Amino acid sequence: MIHPTAIVDRGAEIAESAEIGPYCVVGAEVVIGEGARLRAHVTVEGPTRLGARVEVHPFAALGGPPQDKRYAGEPTRLEIGDDTVVREHVTVHRGTLKGGGVTRIGARTLLMAGVHVAHDAQVGDDCTLAGATLLAGHVILEEGVVTGGAAAFAQFVHVGAMAFVAAGARVEHDVPPFHIAQGDRARVRALNLVGLERRGVPPASRAALQTAHRQLYRSGRPIDTAAAQVDASDPYVQRLLAFVRGHTMIPGPARG
Repeated sequence: MIHPTAIVDRGAEIAESAEIGPYCVVGAEVVIGEGARLRAHVTVEGPTRLGARVEVHPFAALGGPPQDKRYAGEPTRLEIGDDTVVREHVTVHRGTLKGGGVTRIGARTLLMAGVHVAHDAQVGDDCTLAGATLLAGHVILEEGVVTGGAAAFAQFVHVGAMAFVAAGARVEHDVPPFHIAQGDRARVRALNLVGLERRGVPPASRAALQTAHRQLYRSGRPIDTAAAQVDASDPYVQRLLAFVRGHTMIPGPARG
């Protein structure tokens, strides 16, 4: 199912059930999985692997070389997981050797129009990046992260699971899991209660996280000091505390 106007390198591996639409360009060392679909005017450079049922919309450019001045043509790659949807004008670049050599997008993730994912970024499963979200190199988004439109992330920022980063946020520090971050420069604003409920986090765990949030961000004490007083019996709280203790944290709400 390759349209006659598409250009597909002989070194590409295309599953029989995949569909390559009009005016697509598929380079060498590209692997396209079962049921994947490139709608039209899509460019995929290799080495890149698209998982099963990945859908790529017009004018997306995947697997291009990293925008890193020190990149010298080394064999790095891009991997995109099963059932991910890539909308119009998305750009995702391959990794660099200094960053591990691979950029990864997880399964069941949605990259809306105009999203940019730079070299060596790691985007987890079930993430949703709204239009014009920008990830600099080496950014990590854990599973279930959601961004609002035009959110931007500095290099090496790490965002914990099920966090929500609001539209227009400018993120320079790590965002703890299960929280909402917003603003320029972004701060923790609240617990992401709506997102936690949607993701099936049990009510008891949501209540435990609320208590932990108040202790960490509303007590007026340094986070390291406050963390020592948090009840860590709940597994979600344990994950929050492990993240807080291991990262340079985004600030909490400003105090007037």
